[in-house]
Amino acid sequence: MTTAEDQARLLAIEAALLARWPETRIAPTLERISALVDILGSPQLSYPTIHIAGTNGKTTTARMIDSLLGQMGLRTGRFTSPHLENFLERVAINGNPIDPKDFIFAYNDVAPYLELMDQKFATPISFFEAMTALAFVAFAEFPVDIGVIECGMGGEWDATNVVAPAVSVITPIGFDHTSYLGNTLSEIAKTKAGIIKADSVAVLARQKPEAAVELLRRAAEVGADVAREGVEYSLESRAVALGGQLLSINGLSQRYDDIFLPLHGKHQAANAATALAAVESFFGGHELDPESVRAGFAAVTSPGRCEIVFRDPTIILDAAHNPHGARALAETLVDEFTFDEIIGIFGAFADKDIEGILKELEPIINSLIVTASTSPRAMPAGDVQRIAERIFGSGRVRMVEHLEDAVKQAITDSRDPRSDESVGIVITGSVVTVGQARAFLKRLASD
Repeated sequence: MTTAEDQARLLAIEAALLARWPETRIAPTLERISALVDILGSPQLSYPTIHIAGTNGKTTTARMIDSLLGQMGLRTGRFTSPHLENFLERVAINGNPIDPKDFIFAYNDVAPYLELMDQKFATPISFFEAMTALAFVAFAEFPVDIGVIECGMGGEWDATNVVAPAVSVITPIGFDHTSYLGNTLSEIAKTKAGIIKADSVAVLARQKPEAAVELLRRAAEVGADVAREGVEYSLESRAVALGGQLLSINGLSQRYDDIFLPLHGKHQAANAATALAAVESFFGGHELDPESVRAGFAAVTSPGRCEIVFRDPTIILDAAHNPHGARALAETLVDEFTFDEIIGIFGAFADKDIEGILKELEPIINSLIVTASTSPRAMPAGDVQRIAERIFGSGRVRMVEHLEDAVKQAITDSRDPRSDESVGIVITGSVVTVGQARAFLKRLASD
């Protein structure tokens, strides 16, 4: 139970962190974070780590790895970003968000050093750098056996790239953050490959050829061992099941059958194969206990990733925020759901490829409500509407300025008494849109 005093302290800490450079404002260098963790005693080196980069699937893969390791008796620390509803979600111990008191303790340890680094460098410590350091300290203070660390953006100069990973994981690479990472898959892959280190194993999900070349080049340069999807490990089979899917995975050392994964989509099945190979690699490529593997995958959750959060009507949340993610969402809706009609609610950040995302969604969405989250990065709903009408046509698009009103409108539309069709509602476009909708739907369900 969080006391009123602790809650007030957390709000003050969050405000102080948010007053720093936003995580979307990048000065691509490890200079500041390296100096910060050095003065903190390099807490990130006090436990082994699995480091994860890529364009899509990073957070879910991290959560899968975390769950598998937990079932094998290890105390885990997981750092992911961004968060859906509460910033404490980013720092998880044993699969759960860090206890507020423990986070306050860690912040009190780190805060004086943040101010010291602000004075030392022309560019102050950013929100993301501060959160990264806080996670490293928390995992050392409330000791974990292993850290599962997700990159924020890129890899080479990402603030998390001061770890010395036993395993580096690269999930599928696509186009995102092109202003920082480059305009070609080769450029983006070269930056993300920067997390691959000597004396480690690089677990590589299936990639486009131009991305694969850069990843393999980096592994060869530093002398890292490689485990590639489709070569050293693979997804053998998947079948849609009630509440998820049933998998068989060819791991590095053996085949694992009858794995129930309570997530939807073939992309999640591929993520599961990569997560399993990462855990096998951490244990030296040895066979894992099949029952622990099954239990680990059965316990996986991934909020905001094709997540069903409401019934009557069925409402699905998916944080797809680039064309690659939108394509995976569209395929999952076609392959695994049987709606007669889909109402889409869409709100996105202005710096994203909104046209590319909407083109992937257009074939499977019957009508689209465009809206905006409260984030300052959100594209105004009217601007999204103009883009959407070019793709969907004006007759299939309408604007509802505020997200909560958009959700209410979609629910009303889905319950048309004149129709007996099965209608689903899909909310997507950004993590913030999904997070705010998720919080609203929780309140709606409790009323």
